[in-house]
Amino acid sequence: MSEAPYPTLTVGAERLEYRRLAGDSARPTLVLLHEGLGCVALWRDFPERLAAATGCGVFLYSRLGYGGSSARPLPWPLDYMQQEGRDRLPRLLDAAALDDCVLLGHSDGASIALVHAGAASASRVKGVVAIAPHVFVEEIGLRSIRAAREAYRHGNLRARLAKYHGTNVDCAFSGWCDSWLHPDFAQWNIEDSLPHISVPVLQIQGAEDQYGSAAQLTAIARQVRSPVETQLLAACKHVPQLEQTELTLRLISGFIARL
Repeated sequence: MSEAPYPTLTVGAERLEYRRLAGDSARPTLVLLHEGLGCVALWRDFPERLAAATGCGVFLYSRLGYGGSSARPLPWPLDYMQQEGRDRLPRLLDAAALDDCVLLGHSDGASIALVHAGAASASRVKGVVAIAPHVFVEEIGLRSIRAAREAYRHGNLRARLAKYHGTNVDCAFSGWCDSWLHPDFAQWNIEDSLPHISVPVLQIQGAEDQYGSAAQLTAIARQVRSPVETQLLAACKHVPQLEQTELTLRLISGFIARL
């Protein structure tokens, strides 16, 4: 079990844990998509602060194989983020009865949000907030993932993650890590989704992000057809929503207001 007993939503044969925070029904719902080692609980108090800052309802969930959601067989396909954005996320949004929404993704979740926004099924999406997105593979990210693998094998990272993922901990870590470090994953790239995105995008990244460079933001801004706002935060690493929460909330609130 994960750290908190969240309710579950049935999507086909899968059970996905989730949280839903109420907001102004006239505003879009913010759908939070977690990073490669994340889950509902690891957003900490950010969802509550986001709802208060924007007035929007917030919906967040743990993907298959994470937190208290159903397990996922290993190994994962190397296009797991594309599959999530194009196939799984639309079914989740249907099951949760979410219509007008803004996708807010972090790291892997940001990539999934961009894939979904570039798909034909994304008419309900009114905007995207991409925090620390990646659209292609960089050595800086692989180096950090190798370091995480060492910490998982020989340090306390597994114990720390097990508090949140329970029996899914090895599934979550290996699914993410083994995919990214697979030799064939060097060719992974989702830039083909970017020209098909027709909604406004806010992208936020720490200038000291250890998982990706600002080249990711440049590629997104160059290829998305709709307006793209870019914010590179000084003295910030991979998790702006926890490292510079107030600034991140202000940026997102302003973006939502302009929508």
